[in-house]
Amino acid sequence: MNSNKKIGVVGLGYVGLPLAVAFSKKFEVVGYDINTQRIEELSTGIDSTLEVNTDELQSLVRLSFTSDVNLLKKCTFIIVTVPTPVTINNTPDFNPLIDASKAIGKILQAGTTVIYESTVFPGATEEICVPILEQESNLK
Repeated sequence: MNSNKKIGVVGLGYVGLPLAVAFSKKFEVVGYDINTQRIEELSTGIDSTLEVNTDELQSLVRLSFTSDVNLLKKCTFIIVTVPTPVTINNTPDFNPLIDASKAIGKILQAGTTVIYESTVFPGATEEICVPILEQESNLK
């Protein structure tokens, strides 16, 4: 992987933010989240979840934050780190993954690698996420 590759991280919670920070030490990273308040706080160097300290967050020059999914278009890799909560019946709620897949599928470019970093049952990525990416992007 060359240093000219750009990585997108979708979901900036307790998994996504530290991952984005770690990758940004070597690569350009776009951190994406639908929560505009979260993007505003991170853009000013504040992490209210305390996953990353303020000094480190403010020192990262290769990391940008956005709630505009179109800024992921130029990413070579997109890593999805959205949660998979469980319902009251203890079944997975795939809505965050489905919504993320739809958003990514709309901007997906040929040659982009999409990685799902979420707690799901084996086969969920292939059965749920990939068909959405293919449908939204018209790619295989």
